[in-house]
Amino acid sequence: MEIDAKLGLDVFKLDKEPHIVVKNEICSTVCVNRACLYVCPADLYELDDQHRIVVNWEGCLECGTCLICCDARALEWTYPRGEFGVQYRMS
Repeated sequence: MEIDAKLGLDVFKLDKEPHIVVKNEICSTVCVNRACLYVCPADLYELDDQHRIVVNWEGCLECGTCLICCDARALEWTYPRGEFGVQYRMS
């Protein structure tokens, strides 16, 4: 089974509050490589019209890759509160 098909089996139970927040004041002044745009396996990071990084946290796989790669420490990242977040299905 292809990865896209496997990811399509996952269900997301969304919380009202994001569990990932980009600190753009740090990101825009300290970060030079913007690794989060390239390393997220769910491709959740993108640039807005003003070239600031935004994250679509609703589809987060909770792997923590973005947190590890962010040398500038421009992310506030926690696991979603209990019962929220990705619900993996095994098939």
